[in-house]
Amino acid sequence: MGKKDPRVDACIAKSADFAKPILKHIRKLVHGACPEVEETIKWQFPTFMYKGMLCGMAAFKNHCTFGFWKHELIFGKNGGEAREKEGGMGQFGKITSVADLPKDKVMIGYVKEGMRLNDEGVKIPRTRPKKRKPLVVPDYFLTALHKNKKALATFDGFSNSHKKEYVEWITEAKSDETRKRRLETAIQWMTEGKARNWKYMNC
Repeated sequence: MGKKDPRVDACIAKSADFAKPILKHIRKLVHGACPEVEETIKWQFPTFMYKGMLCGMAAFKNHCTFGFWKHELIFGKNGGEAREKEGGMGQFGKITSVADLPKDKVMIGYVKEGMRLNDEGVKIPRTRPKKRKPLVVPDYFLTALHKNKKALATFDGFSNSHKKEYVEWITEAKSDETRKRRLETAIQWMTEGKARNWKYMNC
């Protein structure tokens, strides 16, 4: 039998009104197609597990997303019906209503294919990682972080992209006053364990 996670219920409950029916529909389809699926929260978003990662969904301020962990194997290298459409994550672009999703039969087919890949232990093809420029954190930012142990621990635990979001937000300020205000806000948010764009992470 599948396993539902109350944290997913909480995510859906606090999402925007337009998002609730989308998330509920996706959840129902995944559980219907994969009765043994188990829910969890990864990277702050509802994730469906079946012998490993299967798929996940998320709700933002104005749209939802849904994607498969092994999307390249399901949809092809450039995969997805609307991948990266309008900047949306996942393979279906920015989802603003249930009508933006493929028909139920098609969606169930995608879930079944994801299950098959996990059943057979098929791995995601390894790609050579792009060389990433080292992230330069200004001295004044580091000094402020080291004065607050909680904020420093949060920052150190962030992925490179989350660190970059904070660094760019602060360094791109057009005045010293704005930069100082943003730095103070950033330290406060990180003290609370929040990412730069936490306001848009409804789940």
